[in-house]
Order: sequence, then structure tokens, then C-alpha cells
Amino acid sequence: MRYDVIIIGGGIVGLASAIAIQQRWPRRKCLLLEKEPGPARHQSGHNSGVVHAGVYYQPGSLKARLCREGAAATRAFCQEHGVRYRTTGKLLVATTPLEEHRLCDLFDRCRRNGLEPEWLSGGALREREPAVTGVSAALVRESGITDYPEICRLMLQQFLGRGGEACFGTKVTDISEHGANIIAHCADRSFTGRQLIVCAGLMADRLVTLHGLQPRFRIIPYRGEYYRLAGPLSTLVHHLIYPVPDPALPFLGVHLTPTIDGEILVGPNAVQGWKREGYGTFNFSPRDTWELLAFKGFWKVSARHLCQGLREIRNSVWKQGYLAEVRKYCPAIQLEDLQTHPAGIRAQAVRADGRLIDDFLIEETPRSLHVCNAPSPAATAAIPIGRFISERLALKPL
Repeated sequence: MRYDVIIIGGGIVGLASAIAIQQRWPRRKCLLLEKEPGPARHQSGHNSGVVHAGVYYQPGSLKARLCREGAAATRAFCQEHGVRYRTTGKLLVATTPLEEHRLCDLFDRCRRNGLEPEWLSGGALREREPAVTGVSAALVRESGITDYPEICRLMLQQFLGRGGEACFGTKVTDISEHGANIIAHCADRSFTGRQLIVCAGLMADRLVTLHGLQPRFRIIPYRGEYYRLAGPLSTLVHHLIYPVPDPALPFLGVHLTPTIDGEILVGPNAVQGWKREGYGTFNFSPRDTWELLAFKGFWKVSARHLCQGLREIRNSVWKQGYLAEVRKYCPAIQLEDLQTHPAGIRAQAVRADGRLIDDFLIEETPRSLHVCNAPSPAATAAIPIGRFISERLALKPL
């Protein structure tokens, strides 16, 4: 069977791209390939459900623009299709004078990104959230929560309803490009298309390699471990509660997230992962670990953030250390309140010199687009990312 466009990857970015292509070219024959038995089985289905407003991103950057557009598009999609959505607002809480100074910078960045934050004193913070303690805070009202797996399921239904085809449980083992054709080879069959989009997330570098390209990056998995607050503590806070991040570090710190299901998540941390799709208690893959250790960029980024990395490992194995991170701003939480919750894995693209790739990264051939890095807020920004990819695809021959 010959297709106009083949999309590899059934996460939210792949699905949003598929829909954007159908909207732009309704007559094109599209195929979605996914190695898992259903959509959103990895990053799209293992997150806290936050709809980001665009607090942290460099003003004027592609990430900042797509986040703002994506937040509005996500709300509109949820309203149109009856997906649960709640605007909670986000509180960025400073607990020390140094954090307060950093919060001033974030407050200014919010404004430059088109947001309207509100500065709160420690007393005003306590009035809004009695369980939260800080010297000051910034309230970003635009942040919210939703159900991303449900969004993915509805996107898939929309794609199929418009004539798209999907093959789940179909792992791509090779990609070849010859003249006007590009072929996705699988274990027992092959699919021929005119154009190809790859949204492989945790496997992005491997799909680039399967295509015969030399990736300028590698995916390093970071395991995000969560706890949850249930029962009486499920209403402990009503906003998203975030610490003020250290700008020298790549992750945001342990935070509190009310979920759309009525619980509160604590986390995530950011622990070095030794298995790209390792969500269970024991997570180790010989192949993933060998590739990691053989990559120079892994050693460089690990050395650069050695102290924080060791701290994350300590807190992962020592629950009291994890608890201390959240008690800095929410002292009401006790050790016995932290109940187990499934982990997530963040796919972090890293260059050989150890630099983390912070923005979206796309590799191209004459007939393909590989989305190599789609970091947070990719779920929030998925709909405009899909439109952006379809615009890039329009520049390629059909």
C-alpha cells in the first residue's frame, strides 16, 4: 500500500501532526505507525497533566511562542470535545532571599512572555494556600491541568474518522529513502510513502540512525518519580505549587500538582535512568545502559551536574530526602503521606559536548522530518507543533 504521508509515533506530537496534515491536505492518504498496542504509552501518558502557561522559556523563542499558542489550543480542544480541563493557576514559591531574587527574574520573564503574573507577599500566599509557606510567591493564573491520554485517544479517533489509517503493535526496524519513495520497514511488512514524519520521543535518536543518518545528539533518559497525596490530603492545595528553580539546573524541582482525577501528585524528581522505557520498580536495560556509557556527552553532562545528580539519587533511595524537598514550602506533609505512584521518563536530547538541547530539534532529509527533541512543554504545545511540522512538510516534494 502506498501512502502520501507516514507518521511514526503515537504520542501526542505524532497525533497532532497527523491531524494537522489532514486539515491542510484532506485528500492525502495518511498512515500512523506505533510499536505499542495503543496511543500515549510513554511520555504522553506518563506526566502530571499540567497545561503550561509559558513561565520559564526565553522570550521570543520558538518554545515560548508554541507554549502560549498551545495552551489556548489545548483549552479549545478540551472544550470542543468534552475533555476534563481545569484552570488552577500556578504559584511559584520563594522560600529564601536568593530564591526571591530569582523569582523577580521569573516574574519579569512572565510579563515578557505575555502573561500577567501577580506578586504575593508571604502573608498573601498563606491566605491563598494555608498549607504553603514562603517569603513571597508569583501567581500565574493561566496554568491548568487536563487529561493528556484522553486527548490522545480523541485525536486518534479524529484521525481515523477523517480517513487516516493506524497500525499499532508495529515496530519500525529500518527506513530507506529512494527517489520519490520513502519506506518504513517493519518485522513482517513494509509501508511505502512519499513523505515521512518521525515523532519517536524516547527512541528519536535510534530512528534517525535507522534512517541512515548520523544523529547530532543522543537521548538520555531521566526518570521522574512521583508520590501522591490521597484521602484527606487530596485537597491540601488548590493551585499548582512550584519551587523557584535554580537557573543553573535543567529541571524544575519537586512540585505539587492537583490532578484532574482529584489527587495531588508530589514530584517529579530527575534521576538518571538506565532503561528508556523503565517505569517499574527495577529498571535496567543492558542495551540502553551500554549506549549511555559509550556516549561522551553522558559523562560530560553528568560531571557538570554531579552534585545535583548525586542528590537526586540519594532522594530517590531515601524517602526522607525526597520529603525534605517538598517540606521546604509545604511543611504539613509527613512521610506516611507519600504514597506510591507510577513514574515517568523524560527524553532529554544531549549533544556530544554535554550540552542539553533545550529547544525543539528537527532533522530533515528531502522527504522526511524527524522530531528529535520535543521537551516540556511539548504536551501543552502539541497542536501548534503539529501545525509547525505540517508547514515544514509543505516545503518538501510530494
